[in-house]
Amino acid sequence: MLSKMGTRTFVRPAQSGGSVKRPSSRFGQIDVPLVLALIALCVFGLIMVYSASWDFSQAAYGSSTRIFYRQVAWMMLGIALIFGLAYVDYHHFHRWVVMMMAITIVMLGAVLVVNEVRLGAARTFFQGSVQPSELGKLAIVLYLSVWLYAKRESLHDLKLGLVPLAVILGVVGGLIYRQPDLSAAATVFVLGGLLFFLAGGELRQILLLLVLALVIGWIVVQISVTGRERLTDYMAGLRDPLQASYHVRRSLEAVVRGGWFGVGIGNSTTKLTGLPVPPTDSIFAVIAEELGILGASALIGLYGMLVWRGLRIAQKAPDMLGTLVAAGLTFWIAIEAIINMAVMVGLFPFAGNTLPFISAGGSNLTVSMAAIGILMNIARQGNGKPPVPAAPEERRDFLATLNLRRRDGRRSVSRPRRS
Repeated sequence: MLSKMGTRTFVRPAQSGGSVKRPSSRFGQIDVPLVLALIALCVFGLIMVYSASWDFSQAAYGSSTRIFYRQVAWMMLGIALIFGLAYVDYHHFHRWVVMMMAITIVMLGAVLVVNEVRLGAARTFFQGSVQPSELGKLAIVLYLSVWLYAKRESLHDLKLGLVPLAVILGVVGGLIYRQPDLSAAATVFVLGGLLFFLAGGELRQILLLLVLALVIGWIVVQISVTGRERLTDYMAGLRDPLQASYHVRRSLEAVVRGGWFGVGIGNSTTKLTGLPVPPTDSIFAVIAEELGILGASALIGLYGMLVWRGLRIAQKAPDMLGTLVAAGLTFWIAIEAIINMAVMVGLFPFAGNTLPFISAGGSNLTVSMAAIGILMNIARQGNGKPPVPAAPEERRDFLATLNLRRRDGRRSVSRPRRS
């Protein structure tokens, strides 16, 4: 039944006898396409990390396999997180998200105090092993999902909905921006706006949030030396690729050299002749050179499968909390992948984010795999029966056509008529 602002009401049918059964099998409700996409991405990522990192690892650490072995270790930790979170009921997250967000804010502040500068930014602890901004993205999705779900009845009130949301995003995004990490800060704000929309926020408030984000973004670019340089290089690259930044020029060189079919795994030359950080930010350029446009397209297809399954899980979630969490995590992974790949071919201004499940780096890999574990948990409860009876509620159907009625006008219901 349709309701206000393009939302719809979801009511779970009651079980006979007044009880709701849990899934009959602990492993019977696993989303198989999601698991297959994850396995393919992880195996592909390990192969490409080994190919892209051996020379870089030898120069940085004196061992050609150190980065690869560390990636394997982080992946083992990620797999353990998947198995653990797949069987932790996401309805219990409200007990932990406040503490998780507090720890994240403390870590983001501590990064600025410790000031461990790597590649021109202070983003990490322990010589680059821990990057709190990656945890911040996961924390903001979970915290905002729980918060918006709890406040869903009062989101229309500016003081109880949009203003507190802006404060939460401002604190987390501001700390990340100070590192500086412009792409991560922008990702946090985009995720906040998407979750507010999915929770049923009014269109006028969403438009106001969009306008504020654009104005603040323009101001940040103007006062930030890094932002101005990246925007200038981006505009120059759009006019003439030969005038783009050095990083983008070398990446485009790798893509052109790879052609349709690539030069073969391990045969990239740009990773040996100055392509910046090939195992992390630039790994998509190495993929395009060694596997060609077809190989890069296959990788995009794997991300597409993962996003498709994530959105299906969000659509079939037992309640709006599950929808918000699943959609937020899916959009986060999609945004990260799109930004990384688009930057490498000069379509977006340069951003130093990693390619999920592919780039070398423990922080992004573990939090991304934690997100998959949570998606699997929601999928199990969505495919089976919810552990508690679900109350009637409203949530925005993001896969349906948005009803653009003005404000909260009366519903459009067809009148009965004779056949």
